[in-house]
Amino acid sequence: MNTIYKICTAGEWREAERAGVYRGSAVDLKDGFIHFSTAEQAAETAAKWFAGQRDLVLVAVDADSLGDKVKWEPSRGGALFPHLYAPLDVKVVLRVDALPLDETGRHAFPRFYC
Repeated sequence: MNTIYKICTAGEWREAERAGVYRGSAVDLKDGFIHFSTAEQAAETAAKWFAGQRDLVLVAVDADSLGDKVKWEPSRGGALFPHLYAPLDVKVVLRVDALPLDETGRHAFPRFYC
């Protein structure tokens, strides 16, 4: 399984669950795709784009279940990041975990993630 991760607010995710699909954050909508990260990239993504932000969740998805709607495109330093060019059907989500801040102010990723 090729798991990729989306970091978003808990409120955005609650709305996605109600709607049955996640259409993306304001940044995703502006860019025309939903930004995802690999396991190796997610902590840096959290630190760079969500520093100090509370009430976040980490959404895990099997990239293979998304088919050709996922494109691996260069971003930071040429690293390939998964971008979803379609709404995310909440039925394909593997798990959703809280992404709280630890005592140092960094996001504390779930134990399974490490």
